[in-house]
Amino acid sequence: MRQLVEDLQTLEDKLRLGGGPKRIEKQHRDGKLTARERIAKLLDPGAMFLEIGLLIAYDQYEGQAPAAGVVTGAGKIEGRPAIVVANDATVKAGAWWPETITKILRAQEIAMRNRVPIVYLVDSAGVNLPLQDGIFPGQYGAARIFYYNSLMRRKLHVPQIAAVMGPCIAGGAYLPALSDVIIMVEGTSFMGLGGPNLVKGAVGQVVDAESLGGARMHTIASGVAHYRAKDDAACLQLIRERFRAFPPPPPPLEGSAPAKSAEGLYDLMPADHRLPYNIEDALERIFDRDDYLEFQPNHAPELLCADAKLFGQAVGVVANRRGFLKTESGPRIGGIVYAESARKVAYFVENAERNGVPLIYLQDVSGFMVGVDAEREGIIRAGAEMVETMACATVPKIVLTLNHSSGAGYYAMAGQGFDPTFAFGWPTARIGVMEGDSAVQAIHGPELERLKAEGQPVPQDLQERIARTRADYERWLDSRYAAARGHVDALIDPLQTQRVLAFALEIATSKGHREHLVLETL
Repeated sequence: MRQLVEDLQTLEDKLRLGGGPKRIEKQHRDGKLTARERIAKLLDPGAMFLEIGLLIAYDQYEGQAPAAGVVTGAGKIEGRPAIVVANDATVKAGAWWPETITKILRAQEIAMRNRVPIVYLVDSAGVNLPLQDGIFPGQYGAARIFYYNSLMRRKLHVPQIAAVMGPCIAGGAYLPALSDVIIMVEGTSFMGLGGPNLVKGAVGQVVDAESLGGARMHTIASGVAHYRAKDDAACLQLIRERFRAFPPPPPPLEGSAPAKSAEGLYDLMPADHRLPYNIEDALERIFDRDDYLEFQPNHAPELLCADAKLFGQAVGVVANRRGFLKTESGPRIGGIVYAESARKVAYFVENAERNGVPLIYLQDVSGFMVGVDAEREGIIRAGAEMVETMACATVPKIVLTLNHSSGAGYYAMAGQGFDPTFAFGWPTARIGVMEGDSAVQAIHGPELERLKAEGQPVPQDLQERIARTRADYERWLDSRYAAARGHVDALIDPLQTQRVLAFALEIATSKGHREHLVLETL
């Protein structure tokens, strides 16, 4: 675990440099702060910045799109949880890659679901034109951003503040235009449906950028922008002033410390992901020491359900036990969902929903039990009950993948398709339909059995195909692969687990709002 965390931190440090030192220097020469510098000045001093999607697209585009050219995450402004979206102009002038859209939409969804303000720090040259087919059209293309803008402004009443701190061109100009407040910076910001070159080619007018769409023009002539700031620092201060006009934020969460030190989490997971460990040891290092009570501890123990506290906030915990477990009905395999455990979780989740208690899922699941006995016990119906109660629950659902997250078990344990409020993973997370060895059996098993029955050796080409299958699955099951494709919001250092989960919970409960986002926006 220590090595995985060190490797992850090295990768993250590289990605946080964006386009690199030379691009950062150019940003400073242009009189502008970088995206990360802006965020640091905007957030409360010492406040946590929970970055979402840092690893997105890191392994694509030959490394030319670190963080997909946009920084997204959650922090506190004037004591209030808020979402921040900041274009990184050091990465291809802040142009939008296909994954940029994915990140912005995810940030907006978090703001909408939790009813927390969202701030856009705009500094973008617009669409990355060679990749426009993955950006412009489609249900989840760039238009979806403006759709969410409109829903937040007119229907959901989520505050949106847009600061144009650089270029904001073409359709991208609708992002600030659909916000509640627009701030522009003198001398560095531009907002227009077309830049000077496009205007000259389209209508034959020759005009400079400042006269066409600068801060003075939009705050004096057009009235499109509401405030004008002399520089980045003044702009960020204006945003903080707007936050001070909001109603007072709720008090931060407080509670007792965990029973054990977080340091032990580094030694929790075995080096071989197939070996068992004690999930209670993790819980004792994450949740408050007080008011912990396991639900039906002696029934279907392969799935642990418990009432707990996280920084004093009541939560329901659903976690997979690993290893072989003895029960009155016979031995059970930890990490597998049986009919009894599925029904147990369904009842526990129903109670949490009835009582308004947020749910935290700790995933280490290999799937549902199969076989004659499982089918006769109604595993399909029991699994459907587990999925249905989780899917229909309106309380916050926060997911942390510790190790395996496979098959339909991934879905039943609040997988991303079911809109969890946040989804995190440790560097040991392995998200996929199955493990590599199982895939080898599923894909190549019949051919291997035939060769064995015929007493024939495994030919070289089949050995190579088996090796490729295993290699593909190891790559797909790497936690960084999942993070690069948005399958988790962030990979976290186990030592930061309590802090990250507590902040995510604070965001999720700050408004006390309970409704399905998908239902509200239809």
